[in-house]
Amino acid sequence: MNFRYLGRSGMQISEIAYGNWLTHGSQIENDVATQCVRAALDNGITSFDTADVYANGRAEEVLGTAVKGERRESLEIFTKVYWPAGPDPKGKNDTGLSRKHIMESINGSLRRLRMDYVDLYQAHRYDVFTPLEETMQAFADVVRSGKALYIGVSEWTAAQIRHAHKLATELGISLVSNQPQYSMLWRTIEHDVVPACRELGIGQIVWSPIAQGALTGKYQPGQPPPERSRATDDKGGADMIKRYLNDATLTRVQALKPIASDLGLSMAQLAIAWVLQNDNVSAALVGASRPEQVAENVKAAGVTIPADAMKLIDEALGHVITRDPELVARSTPPRRAL
Repeated sequence: MNFRYLGRSGMQISEIAYGNWLTHGSQIENDVATQCVRAALDNGITSFDTADVYANGRAEEVLGTAVKGERRESLEIFTKVYWPAGPDPKGKNDTGLSRKHIMESINGSLRRLRMDYVDLYQAHRYDVFTPLEETMQAFADVVRSGKALYIGVSEWTAAQIRHAHKLATELGISLVSNQPQYSMLWRTIEHDVVPACRELGIGQIVWSPIAQGALTGKYQPGQPPPERSRATDDKGGADMIKRYLNDATLTRVQALKPIASDLGLSMAQLAIAWVLQNDNVSAALVGASRPEQVAENVKAAGVTIPADAMKLIDEALGHVITRDPELVARSTPPRRAL
């Protein structure tokens, strides 16, 4: 496993990190989820990403149980706050980035994780209803209390990141990361977000590097999705991948097979290695429903894709690549969902 600094911070994280969205606490049994975490550890992954909203808190519980007994100082644990979480979230302050919600949410996350602190506490989305000054002051107090070491954001625009970074600097805390969607097919951060983050010393922890599985090559144009695949999951996975399940995109993806083969990589390994070619990417998040998937994914660590192969990838995908930077702004929730 290779390690990279998280932005301009002094903390190193595994360049392939394990994320448990859509799996732990929902899609797979807890014992299998634990086996996947153990496989990640066995293959050199030390960085683990979760969120309070994943499976209504159960994902944090599963992760905390799975790493129990590991040396805490040797792990980097990331979680997030924004959405309602827990068994019965009905209060008017159970969402967003208000001081009240942040303070209550960090305590809930630590309780479920069975930990005294997290290494990275991330704003899961931008809150248009709460003054950013209030949010950043609350994050500063979380850091000063020792409950989090660093602060990050997820799916924020370049302008939002710049404003938050300025406030964080004034408050004396480290805003070190952004967690956006990024893959060969989804490149919306390249125009504005990545240049701003390079300037500010903020690293990307990217999710969905294999485009929800579309870049594995297992989805064939003109054919129904394989049984028990992400596209047949009714717990959120099908909604995420459906934008790629059209013949035009799937035909283009099939053209990546000879490129991957020539490099001695699987399609998934090629996709993960591709995002890691971006020097602003600190880590690629991978998930798994089986331990062997983890072992295969980590083989993308340390891979260098030659420039000519990078060009061939762009030519193969052509017009099905999404680059529109305005789509980053559209990920901000228009209103609070309660």
